[in-house]
Amino acid sequence: MKSHTFHMLFVFIFLMNFSVFSQTKAQLENQRKKYKSEIAKLNELLYGEEKKEKNALEALNDLNQKIEVRNKFINTISLEAKLLLNAIVKNERKVNVLNKNLAILKADYAEMIYKSYKSKSQQSRAMFLLSSQNFYQAYKRLEYMKQYTKFRKKQGEEILVQKRIIEKLNDSLVYQKQVKDTLILVEKNQKKEIESDKKNQETLISKIKKKEGQYKREIRKKVNEDKKIAARIDKIIKDEIAKANRLARAKNKGKETVSKKNDKFILSPEAKALAAKFELNKGKLPWPVDEGLIVRRFGVQPHPIFPGITINSTGVHFATPNGCEAKAVFDGEVLNILVGSGGTKNVMIRHGSYITSYNNIESAYVKKGDKIATGQKIGKIFKDKVSKKTTLVFVLFKNTTRLNPASWILK
Repeated sequence: MKSHTFHMLFVFIFLMNFSVFSQTKAQLENQRKKYKSEIAKLNELLYGEEKKEKNALEALNDLNQKIEVRNKFINTISLEAKLLLNAIVKNERKVNVLNKNLAILKADYAEMIYKSYKSKSQQSRAMFLLSSQNFYQAYKRLEYMKQYTKFRKKQGEEILVQKRIIEKLNDSLVYQKQVKDTLILVEKNQKKEIESDKKNQETLISKIKKKEGQYKREIRKKVNEDKKIAARIDKIIKDEIAKANRLARAKNKGKETVSKKNDKFILSPEAKALAAKFELNKGKLPWPVDEGLIVRRFGVQPHPIFPGITINSTGVHFATPNGCEAKAVFDGEVLNILVGSGGTKNVMIRHGSYITSYNNIESAYVKKGDKIATGQKIGKIFKDKVSKKTTLVFVLFKNTTRLNPASWILK
Protein backbone atom coordinates (compact mmCIF):
# COMPACT_ATOMS: atom_id res chain seq x y z
CA MET A 1 0.00 0.00 0.00
CA LYS A 2 2.84 2.36 0.96
CA SER A 3 4.68 1.53 -2.28
CA HIS A 4 1.53 2.16 -4.35
CA THR A 5 0.95 5.60 -2.71
CA PHE A 6 4.58 6.59 -3.36
CA HIS A 7 4.22 5.47 -6.98
CA MET A 8 1.05 7.57 -7.53
CA LEU A 9 2.64 10.64 -5.86
CA PHE A 10 5.74 10.28 -8.01
CA VAL A 11 3.68 10.10 -11.23
CA PHE A 12 1.66 13.19 -10.17
CA ILE A 13 4.84 15.25 -9.46
CA PHE A 14 6.38 14.06 -12.74
CA LEU A 15 3.30 15.15 -14.74
CA MET A 16 3.22 18.58 -13.01
CA ASN A 17 6.93 19.18 -13.74
CA PHE A 18 6.49 18.00 -17.33
CA SER A 19 3.58 20.45 -17.83
CA VAL A 20 5.65 23.44 -16.60
CA PHE A 21 8.62 22.30 -18.70
CA SER A 22 6.41 21.94 -21.81
CA GLN A 23 4.99 25.46 -21.40
CA THR A 24 8.44 27.08 -20.98
CA LYS A 25 9.90 25.00 -23.82
CA ALA A 26 7.00 26.01 -26.10
CA GLN A 27 7.60 29.70 -25.32
CA LEU A 28 11.31 29.44 -26.16
CA GLU A 29 10.56 27.39 -29.26
CA ASN A 30 8.13 30.08 -30.48
CA GLN A 31 10.75 32.78 -29.81
CA ARG A 32 13.38 30.78 -31.71
CA LYS A 33 11.05 30.34 -34.70
CA LYS A 34 10.22 34.06 -34.60
CA TYR A 35 13.90 35.13 -34.70
CA LYS A 36 14.70 32.55 -37.37
CA SER A 37 11.85 33.93 -39.49
CA GLU A 38 13.06 37.50 -38.81
CA ILE A 39 16.59 36.65 -40.01
CA ALA A 40 15.11 35.10 -43.18
CA LYS A 41 13.03 38.25 -43.76
CA LEU A 42 16.06 40.50 -43.14
CA ASN A 43 18.05 38.53 -45.73
CA GLU A 44 15.16 38.73 -48.19
CA LEU A 45 14.16 42.39 -47.66
CA LEU A 46 17.55 43.99 -46.93
CA TYR A 47 20.03 41.64 -48.62
CA GLY A 48 18.24 40.50 -51.77
CA GLU A 49 20.10 40.13 -55.07
CA GLU A 50 19.01 43.59 -56.27
CA LYS A 51 20.07 45.28 -53.00
CA LYS A 52 23.77 44.37 -53.16
CA GLU A 53 24.90 47.88 -54.16
CA LYS A 54 24.56 49.97 -50.97
CA ASN A 55 26.47 52.86 -49.49
CA ALA A 56 28.60 51.87 -46.50
CA LEU A 57 26.37 53.67 -43.96
CA GLU A 58 23.21 51.97 -45.13
CA ALA A 59 24.97 48.59 -45.34
CA LEU A 60 26.28 48.99 -41.76
CA ASN A 61 22.83 49.94 -40.48
CA ASP A 62 21.31 46.82 -42.09
CA LEU A 63 24.15 44.64 -40.81
CA ASN A 64 23.78 45.99 -37.23
CA GLN A 65 20.10 45.07 -37.35
CA LYS A 66 20.90 41.54 -38.54
CA ILE A 67 23.57 41.09 -35.83
CA GLU A 68 21.07 42.25 -33.17
CA VAL A 69 18.44 39.72 -34.28
CA ARG A 70 21.05 36.96 -34.66
CA ASN A 71 22.25 37.59 -31.07
CA LYS A 72 18.67 37.25 -29.82
CA PHE A 73 18.35 34.03 -31.85
CA ILE A 74 21.56 32.61 -30.31
CA ASN A 75 20.48 33.58 -26.76
CA THR A 76 17.11 31.86 -27.26
CA ILE A 77 18.78 28.69 -28.60
CA SER A 78 21.20 28.72 -25.65
CA LEU A 79 18.32 29.05 -23.13
CA GLU A 80 16.38 26.28 -24.87
CA ALA A 81 19.43 23.97 -24.86
CA LYS A 82 20.01 24.67 -21.13
CA LEU A 83 16.35 23.98 -20.37
CA LEU A 84 16.56 20.66 -22.22
CA LEU A 85 19.80 19.75 -20.43
CA ASN A 86 18.16 20.42 -17.04
CA ALA A 87 15.15 18.34 -18.11
CA ILE A 88 17.44 15.49 -19.21
CA VAL A 89 19.27 15.52 -15.85
CA LYS A 90 15.93 15.53 -13.96
CA ASN A 91 14.53 12.74 -16.12
CA GLU A 92 17.66 10.62 -15.59
CA ARG A 93 17.16 11.01 -11.81
CA LYS A 94 13.51 10.03 -12.20
CA VAL A 95 14.49 6.96 -14.22
CA ASN A 96 16.93 5.93 -11.44
CA VAL A 97 14.23 6.35 -8.75
CA LEU A 98 11.70 4.44 -10.86
CA ASN A 99 14.20 1.63 -11.50
CA LYS A 100 14.85 1.31 -7.75
CA ASN A 101 11.11 1.30 -7.09
CA LEU A 102 10.66 -1.32 -9.82
CA ALA A 103 13.41 -3.49 -8.30
CA ILE A 104 11.61 -3.41 -4.90
CA LEU A 105 8.29 -4.29 -6.56
CA LYS A 106 9.89 -7.16 -8.47
CA ALA A 107 11.56 -8.52 -5.31
CA ASP A 108 8.25 -8.38 -3.41
CA TYR A 109 6.48 -10.03 -6.31
CA ALA A 110 9.13 -12.77 -6.66
CA GLU A 111 8.87 -13.60 -2.94
CA MET A 112 5.10 -13.74 -3.19
CA ILE A 113 5.26 -16.01 -6.26
CA TYR A 114 7.71 -18.32 -4.44
CA LYS A 115 5.42 -18.60 -1.40
CA SER A 116 2.48 -19.14 -3.70
CA TYR A 117 4.39 -21.86 -5.57
CA LYS A 118 5.09 -23.72 -2.31
CA SER A 119 1.37 -23.96 -1.63
CA LYS A 120 0.41 -24.20 -5.30
CA SER A 121 -1.11 -27.68 -5.52
CA GLN A 122 -4.87 -28.06 -5.37
CA GLN A 123 -4.32 -30.73 -2.68
CA SER A 124 -2.54 -28.32 -0.30
CA ARG A 125 -5.24 -25.71 -0.93
CA ALA A 126 -7.95 -28.25 -0.27
CA MET A 127 -6.16 -29.45 2.89
CA PHE A 128 -5.86 -25.81 4.00
CA LEU A 129 -9.65 -25.43 3.71
CA LEU A 130 -10.53 -28.91 5.11
CA SER A 131 -8.34 -28.41 8.17
CA SER A 132 -10.60 -25.55 9.25
CA GLN A 133 -12.16 -26.04 12.69
CA ASN A 134 -15.58 -24.77 11.55
CA PHE A 135 -17.46 -23.45 8.53
CA TYR A 136 -16.81 -19.81 9.42
CA GLN A 137 -13.03 -20.38 9.52
CA ALA A 138 -13.22 -22.23 6.17
CA TYR A 139 -15.11 -19.26 4.65
CA LYS A 140 -12.50 -16.79 6.01
CA ARG A 141 -9.67 -18.93 4.60
CA LEU A 142 -11.36 -19.05 1.18
CA GLU A 143 -11.77 -15.24 1.18
CA TYR A 144 -8.11 -14.84 2.17
CA MET A 145 -7.04 -17.02 -0.76
CA LYS A 146 -9.15 -14.93 -3.16
CA GLN A 147 -7.70 -11.65 -1.81
CA TYR A 148 -4.17 -13.01 -2.02
CA THR A 149 -4.71 -13.99 -5.69
CA LYS A 150 -6.18 -10.53 -6.42
CA PHE A 151 -3.22 -8.80 -4.69
CA ARG A 152 -0.75 -10.84 -6.75
CA LYS A 153 -2.53 -9.80 -9.95
CA LYS A 154 -2.58 -6.12 -8.87
CA GLN A 155 1.11 -6.14 -8.04
CA GLY A 156 1.90 -7.69 -11.42
CA GLU A 157 -0.12 -4.93 -13.14
CA GLU A 158 1.72 -2.28 -11.10
CA ILE A 159 5.04 -3.68 -12.32
CA LEU A 160 3.83 -3.38 -15.93
CA VAL A 161 2.71 0.26 -15.35
CA GLN A 162 6.07 1.09 -13.78
CA LYS A 163 7.90 -0.50 -16.74
CA ARG A 164 5.84 1.51 -19.24
CA ILE A 165 6.61 4.78 -17.40
CA ILE A 166 10.34 3.97 -17.49
CA GLU A 167 10.14 3.10 -21.20
CA LYS A 168 8.36 6.40 -21.97
CA LEU A 169 10.89 8.35 -19.92
CA ASN A 170 13.75 6.62 -21.73
CA ASP A 171 12.17 7.43 -25.12
CA SER A 172 11.73 11.02 -23.97
CA LEU A 173 15.39 11.18 -22.90
CA VAL A 174 16.57 9.93 -26.30
CA TYR A 175 14.40 12.53 -28.10
CA GLN A 176 15.45 15.37 -25.76
CA LYS A 177 19.12 14.53 -26.26
CA GLN A 178 18.65 14.60 -30.05
CA VAL A 179 16.88 17.98 -29.88
CA LYS A 180 19.57 19.38 -27.56
CA ASP A 181 22.36 18.21 -29.91
CA THR A 182 20.55 19.79 -32.89
CA LEU A 183 20.13 23.10 -31.02
CA ILE A 184 23.81 23.14 -30.05
CA LEU A 185 24.75 22.58 -33.70
CA VAL A 186 22.44 25.43 -34.84
CA GLU A 187 23.93 27.70 -32.14
CA LYS A 188 27.46 26.83 -33.32
CA ASN A 189 26.56 27.65 -36.95
CA GLN A 190 24.92 30.93 -35.92
CA LYS A 191 28.04 31.93 -33.99
CA LYS A 192 30.10 31.34 -37.16
CA GLU A 193 27.65 33.52 -39.10
CA ILE A 194 27.85 36.30 -36.53
CA GLU A 195 31.68 36.19 -36.61
CA SER A 196 31.50 36.70 -40.38
CA ASP A 197 28.97 39.54 -39.93
CA LYS A 198 31.24 41.25 -37.37
CA LYS A 199 34.21 41.11 -39.74
CA ASN A 200 32.07 42.80 -42.40
CA GLN A 201 30.97 45.29 -39.74
CA GLU A 202 34.60 46.24 -38.99
CA THR A 203 35.30 46.70 -42.74
CA LEU A 204 32.27 48.98 -43.13
CA ILE A 205 33.14 51.03 -40.01
CA SER A 206 36.63 51.57 -41.46
CA LYS A 207 35.11 52.80 -44.77
CA ILE A 208 32.66 55.11 -42.95
CA LYS A 209 35.39 56.72 -40.84
CA LYS A 210 37.15 57.86 -44.03
CA LYS A 211 34.01 59.79 -45.09
CA GLU A 212 32.55 60.47 -41.62
CA GLY A 213 32.05 64.20 -42.21
CA GLN A 214 30.19 63.62 -45.48
CA TYR A 215 27.92 60.97 -43.94
CA LYS A 216 27.13 63.16 -40.92
CA ARG A 217 26.14 66.06 -43.20
CA GLU A 218 23.85 63.74 -45.17
CA ILE A 219 22.25 62.41 -41.96
CA ARG A 220 21.67 65.92 -40.55
CA LYS A 221 20.16 66.97 -43.87
CA LYS A 222 17.80 63.97 -43.77
CA VAL A 223 16.89 64.68 -40.11
CA ASN A 224 16.00 68.29 -41.03
CA GLU A 225 13.93 67.10 -44.01
CA ASP A 226 12.04 64.70 -41.72
CA LYS A 227 11.34 67.56 -39.29
CA LYS A 228 9.92 69.72 -42.10
CA ILE A 229 7.71 66.85 -43.32
CA ALA A 230 6.49 66.22 -39.74
CA ALA A 231 5.73 69.94 -39.27
CA ARG A 232 3.83 69.99 -42.58
CA ILE A 233 1.76 66.97 -41.54
CA ASP A 234 1.06 68.58 -38.14
CA LYS A 235 -0.21 71.74 -39.91
CA ILE A 236 -2.42 69.74 -42.27
CA ILE A 237 -3.96 67.86 -39.32
CA LYS A 238 -4.59 71.13 -37.41
CA ASP A 239 -6.18 72.65 -40.52
CA GLU A 240 -8.36 69.57 -41.03
CA ILE A 241 -9.45 69.65 -37.36
CA ALA A 242 -10.28 73.38 -37.67
CA LYS A 243 -12.27 72.77 -40.87
CA ALA A 244 -14.16 69.79 -39.38
CA ASN A 245 -14.90 71.76 -36.21
CA ARG A 246 -16.26 74.77 -38.16
CA LEU A 247 -18.73 72.45 -39.87
CA ALA A 248 -19.64 70.88 -36.49
CA ARG A 249 -20.23 74.32 -34.92
CA ALA A 250 -22.38 75.45 -37.85
CA LYS A 251 -24.42 72.25 -37.58
CA ASN A 252 -24.86 72.62 -33.81
CA LYS A 253 -25.50 76.40 -33.84
CA GLY A 254 -28.32 77.27 -31.49
CA LYS A 255 -28.56 73.69 -30.21
CA GLU A 256 -25.62 73.38 -27.84
CA THR A 257 -22.39 75.10 -26.89
CA VAL A 258 -19.29 73.60 -28.46
CA SER A 259 -15.62 74.29 -27.74
CA LYS A 260 -13.88 76.88 -29.89
CA LYS A 261 -10.50 75.14 -29.55
CA ASN A 262 -9.05 73.44 -32.62
CA ASP A 263 -6.61 70.99 -31.00
CA LYS A 264 -9.27 68.26 -30.85
CA PHE A 265 -12.02 67.04 -33.17
CA ILE A 266 -15.58 67.88 -32.15
CA LEU A 267 -17.09 64.41 -32.38
CA SER A 268 -20.54 63.47 -33.58
CA PRO A 269 -22.17 60.46 -31.82
CA GLU A 270 -21.06 58.26 -34.77
CA ALA A 271 -17.46 59.56 -34.59
CA LYS A 272 -17.41 58.99 -30.80
CA ALA A 273 -18.55 55.39 -31.30
CA LEU A 274 -15.87 54.84 -33.99
CA ALA A 275 -13.12 56.30 -31.73
CA ALA A 276 -14.31 54.08 -28.86
CA LYS A 277 -14.13 50.98 -31.11
CA PHE A 278 -10.65 52.00 -32.24
CA GLU A 279 -9.52 52.31 -28.58
CA LEU A 280 -10.96 48.88 -27.75
CA ASN A 281 -8.71 47.41 -30.45
CA LYS A 282 -5.48 48.71 -28.92
CA GLY A 283 -2.84 45.99 -29.30
CA LYS A 284 -5.09 44.10 -31.75
CA LEU A 285 -4.99 46.27 -34.88
CA PRO A 286 -3.70 44.44 -37.98
CA TRP A 287 -0.37 45.40 -39.55
CA PRO A 288 -0.66 47.94 -42.38
CA VAL A 289 1.20 45.46 -44.65
CA ASP A 290 0.61 41.77 -45.44
CA GLU A 291 4.30 40.96 -45.12
CA GLY A 292 7.13 42.98 -43.68
CA LEU A 293 9.63 43.66 -40.96
CA ILE A 294 9.94 46.57 -38.54
CA VAL A 295 13.26 48.27 -39.31
CA ARG A 296 12.82 51.44 -37.25
CA ARG A 297 10.82 51.97 -34.08
CA PHE A 298 8.89 55.01 -32.88
CA GLY A 299 10.34 57.91 -30.88
CA VAL A 300 13.56 59.79 -30.25
CA GLN A 301 16.54 57.44 -30.47
CA PRO A 302 20.31 57.70 -30.91
CA HIS A 303 21.61 57.21 -34.44
CA PRO A 304 22.61 53.53 -34.76
CA ILE A 305 26.11 54.44 -36.00
CA PHE A 306 27.04 58.02 -35.05
CA PRO A 307 26.84 58.98 -31.35
CA GLY A 308 25.68 62.51 -30.71
CA ILE A 309 23.11 62.43 -33.54
CA THR A 310 19.52 61.65 -32.61
CA ILE A 311 16.66 60.54 -34.83
CA ASN A 312 13.05 61.40 -34.08
CA SER A 313 11.08 58.59 -35.67
CA THR A 314 7.50 59.83 -36.01
CA GLY A 315 6.18 56.32 -36.61
CA VAL A 316 7.09 52.71 -37.30
CA HIS A 317 9.04 51.87 -40.50
CA PHE A 318 8.13 48.60 -42.23
CA ALA A 319 10.50 47.08 -44.82
CA THR A 320 8.31 45.13 -47.25
CA PRO A 321 8.74 43.03 -50.41
CA ASN A 322 8.73 44.88 -53.73
CA GLY A 323 5.19 45.53 -54.99
CA CYS A 324 3.64 45.37 -51.50
CA GLU A 325 0.49 47.41 -50.82
CA ALA A 326 -0.50 49.40 -47.72
CA LYS A 327 -3.75 48.41 -45.99
CA ALA A 328 -6.03 50.36 -43.65
CA VAL A 329 -5.79 49.11 -40.06
CA PHE A 330 -9.35 50.19 -39.18
CA ASP A 331 -12.62 51.55 -40.60
CA GLY A 332 -12.53 55.27 -41.31
CA GLU A 333 -12.54 58.09 -43.87
CA VAL A 334 -9.68 59.51 -45.94
CA LEU A 335 -8.87 62.84 -44.25
CA ASN A 336 -6.26 64.04 -46.74
CA ILE A 337 -3.57 62.90 -49.16
CA LEU A 338 -0.30 64.79 -48.91
CA VAL A 339 2.09 64.72 -51.91
CA GLY A 340 5.80 64.90 -51.04
CA SER A 341 8.61 66.61 -52.97
CA GLY A 342 9.64 63.30 -54.59
CA GLY A 343 6.08 62.54 -55.69
CA THR A 344 5.40 60.00 -52.93
CA LYS A 345 2.09 60.29 -51.10
CA ASN A 346 0.98 60.23 -47.48
CA VAL A 347 -2.56 58.90 -47.06
CA MET A 348 -4.24 60.01 -43.81
CA ILE A 349 -7.33 58.17 -42.57
CA ARG A 350 -9.54 59.49 -39.76
CA HIS A 351 -11.11 57.12 -37.19
CA GLY A 352 -13.14 59.48 -34.97
CA SER A 353 -10.50 61.34 -32.93
CA TYR A 354 -7.70 59.05 -34.22
CA ILE A 355 -5.72 59.40 -37.47
CA THR A 356 -3.56 56.76 -39.13
CA SER A 357 -0.97 57.96 -41.65
CA TYR A 358 0.53 55.77 -44.40
CA ASN A 359 3.63 57.51 -45.76
CA ASN A 360 5.79 56.61 -48.78
CA ILE A 361 2.94 55.56 -51.09
CA GLU A 362 3.82 55.44 -54.78
CA SER A 363 0.27 55.31 -56.13
CA ALA A 364 -2.86 55.83 -54.00
CA TYR A 365 -6.02 53.81 -54.70
CA VAL A 366 -8.24 56.17 -52.66
CA LYS A 367 -9.13 59.87 -52.59
CA LYS A 368 -10.05 62.42 -49.93
CA GLY A 369 -13.49 61.75 -48.43
CA ASP A 370 -13.57 58.03 -49.33
CA LYS A 371 -15.05 55.66 -46.72
CA ILE A 372 -12.48 52.99 -45.84
CA ALA A 373 -12.93 49.47 -44.38
CA THR A 374 -10.44 47.54 -42.23
CA GLY A 375 -7.93 45.72 -44.44
CA GLN A 376 -8.79 47.75 -47.55
CA LYS A 377 -5.83 48.35 -49.86
CA ILE A 378 -5.08 52.07 -50.02
CA GLY A 379 -1.99 52.22 -52.22
CA LYS A 380 1.18 50.66 -53.57
CA ILE A 381 4.32 51.30 -51.47
CA PHE A 382 7.16 53.21 -53.13
CA LYS A 383 10.38 51.40 -53.99
CA ASP A 384 13.54 53.51 -53.61
CA LYS A 385 15.45 53.52 -56.89
CA VAL A 386 18.87 53.79 -55.17
CA SER A 387 18.56 51.45 -52.16
CA LYS A 388 16.00 49.20 -53.94
CA LYS A 389 14.07 49.06 -50.64
CA THR A 390 10.30 49.23 -50.27
CA THR A 391 9.47 50.95 -46.96
CA LEU A 392 6.17 52.09 -45.42
CA VAL A 393 6.18 54.67 -42.62
CA PHE A 394 3.12 54.11 -40.43
CA VAL A 395 2.19 56.99 -38.07
CA LEU A 396 -0.63 57.23 -35.52
CA PHE A 397 -2.24 60.35 -33.98
CA LYS A 398 -4.91 61.06 -31.43
CA ASN A 399 -6.05 64.48 -32.59
CA THR A 400 -2.68 66.32 -32.86
CA THR A 401 -0.70 64.04 -30.53
CA ARG A 402 1.55 61.34 -31.99
CA LEU A 403 1.25 57.86 -30.42
CA ASN A 404 3.49 54.81 -30.60
CA PRO A 405 1.92 52.60 -33.30
CA ALA A 406 3.76 49.51 -31.94
CA SER A 407 1.48 49.64 -28.84
CA TRP A 408 -1.61 49.47 -31.04
CA ILE A 409 -0.80 46.83 -33.68
CA LEU A 410 -0.59 43.08 -33.15
CA LYS A 411 2.72 41.95 -31.68
